[in-house]
Amino acid sequence: MIITVGGLAGTGTTTTAEGLSEKLNIPYISAGSVFREMAAERGMTVLEFSEFAEGNDDIDKEIDKRQAQKASEAENLIVEGRLSAFFVDNADLKVWLVTPFDVRSKRISERENKSVEVAKEEIITREKSEALRYMEIHNIDIGNMDIYDIIINTGTFNPENVSEIIIQTLKVI
Repeated sequence: MIITVGGLAGTGTTTTAEGLSEKLNIPYISAGSVFREMAAERGMTVLEFSEFAEGNDDIDKEIDKRQAQKASEAENLIVEGRLSAFFVDNADLKVWLVTPFDVRSKRISERENKSVEVAKEEIITREKSEALRYMEIHNIDIGNMDIYDIIINTGTFNPENVSEIIIQTLKVI
């Protein structure tokens, strides 16, 4: 079983992927883990690699390619990443998580120890930049939800409930 889990910053994609991994006893990979793997291969810290990756579209493409390759070679895998559903062709279930902006801002402010106002400004800037990059690099409109099998509001449901919704959905597909 191959499952993709995507969502904007602060929606709980990592929490969801980890919870599903534990409940279903299926490993998971994330775009972040692939990024760290690529940094290590080049003998760079994550920060050094992040600076290297700025403006280098090939890094984004490589992350997506590696996730898709790992999924194509796996029998069971949860693939967490904003664009995973677009590149993992063999996914049995493609999940997108949404959360109200104020909830996401609060989560990020707590996680990154910054004010909610700063988090809001950074989210807006980051998401505009990412939306442009995704369109320029991959011709993907991140706002188009047609590719997803299920969309879950993680502002309404706690992590346990989100995992249970996905598990119940798997039973009917």
